[in-house]
Parts: sequence; structure tokens; C-alpha cells
Amino acid sequence: MASIRDIKRRRSSIESTQQITKAMKLVSTVKLQRAKQRAEKNRNYFTAVYDTVTSILGRASGIEHPYLVPGREGKKVVILITSNKGLAGGYNSNLIKLVTRDPRFSKEDTEIYAIGKKGKDACARMGYTLRKDYSEAIEEPVYKDGMIITDELLKGFAAGEVSEIYLAYTFFKNTVSHIPTILKLLPVDTDAAKEVNEGEDGAVIPEKKEADAPMNFEPEDEEALNLIIPKYIASLVYGALISAQASENGARMQAMDNATNNAAEMIDHLSLLYNRARQGKITTELTEIIAGADAIS
Repeated sequence: MASIRDIKRRRSSIESTQQITKAMKLVSTVKLQRAKQRAEKNRNYFTAVYDTVTSILGRASGIEHPYLVPGREGKKVVILITSNKGLAGGYNSNLIKLVTRDPRFSKEDTEIYAIGKKGKDACARMGYTLRKDYSEAIEEPVYKDGMIITDELLKGFAAGEVSEIYLAYTFFKNTVSHIPTILKLLPVDTDAAKEVNEGEDGAVIPEKKEADAPMNFEPEDEEALNLIIPKYIASLVYGALISAQASENGARMQAMDNATNNAAEMIDHLSLLYNRARQGKITTELTEIIAGADAIS
């Protein structure tokens, strides 16, 4: 059995850790409120943009444009949005596993656009090629970040260096539910019009729908797509950044709350052990005193 001094030191250490986790929980709670409002306000726009563009392109026929042609040469690119900091439970690891275990993304033909140091470091350790690092964008996402990333991606796509573009982020459903999601950005699927719905878990689910009318473009289709697609991708990247930021703070708040509760349980257990050890020591001392008194008498 541990000594009274050892138990006391361990309890003191856990109490200090509990104060830290409690403070981190409060900080994450405050950050979450703001991020949650932004995510909820942007959600309708995010889904509407995806729904509108895929529906337009689904009803368009006979268009030959680089943004729509599958089977291009080049490497696949994954925009991986994680956090710069840890202590957020399984927030980062769940998304990293979703990408690295996906058979579409082999190490040989996949490059990573990292937004968040945790995802960047993990993919580098696993042997993936890191093409760009935009980790600072996750701290305070703005629409300009989405535009910068989109411009870089489309340059590679136009040059034939990139064949497909995917977006991997954590969908913010509510405070306690955060869903790792992979969304294909380019080439856009034009086989049928699509709707964006929320499934049972809240993730974005494209569903095929029969085209109800042909789509004509004014100006010409190529010029229109050159205007629409960059804004479409930038809007989705920006929406994913906002959703990921809210998910990160929600996950960290939960993790720190669990850590604080676990620390409280450990403190109660150690207090019980401390009291037992102290009572045992007192009993032993009393027994020795009584035995000594009996011996003298």
C-alpha cells in the first residue's frame, strides 16, 4: 500500500491537472458559442451551393469542360482539415483514419493540402506527400482563405497535375455530434441532378434525382463554368473550415469535461485511500502506546 506522503502528492498533482482541464473546458465553451453560431448560419448556404451547382450541371448535357471530365491524368488531392492543437479526444484521429484508410487515397497517387498541423504531421509520418500547408487558416477562417486555396487547386487542375479534388472535414451537427466527412469537389458528377440532404447522422448526402428540364447557359457554358466552379469550391472550403472549427471546439470541450470528471473520481478515490492510511497509522501508534504502557506496568 502506498504511503500517506505518496498518496497526498498524487492527489495534489491530480488536483492541479483538474484545474487546468476545467479552465480549458471553459475556454472551449466560450469559443464554441461563437463558432457554433457561424456554423449554423452557414450550413444552409453550404448545402444550397452544393445542391444548386450539382443540379445545374446535372441538367446540362453535351458539355465538355475540364471541370466535368472524369478519368483525367494527375494525382488526387485531399484538402484535409484538422486542428493545430490536440486534447480534443478523437476529433483529429477519426478524420485522419477516414482518409488514410480510404482505398481511393493511396500514398503513391494522393497529395495532401493540409489545414491543421495535426493532420499534416500524421500524414507526413504515414508517408503521404504534403503539397501545401494552410494550417493558419483554421484559427480564424475567412472567405478569403477559401479563395486562396481554390486558386491554388485550380491552377494544378488546369495544368494537368491534379486529377481529382476531395474535401475531408468534420461536419458539425450539434455540440456533441461531429461527423468526419469526405466530399468530392472536382470533377463534378453530371450524370444526374443531385440534392444535398441531411441523413440520420447529419452528414451531407448527395442523392441522385432525375433531371426535370435541360439547362441552357448565358453566356456560353464554358465561360459560365469558369465563373461558377471557382466560387462553388471556395464556398465549400470556407463552409468546411467553419464547420471544422466548431467541431474542434465542441470535441475539446467534451474531452476536457470528461477529463475533469475523471480527475474528480480519482481525487475521491485517493482521498479515501489517504483517510484509510491515516487511520491505520493512528491505530498502529495507539496500539504501540498501549502495549508500551502495559509493558511498563
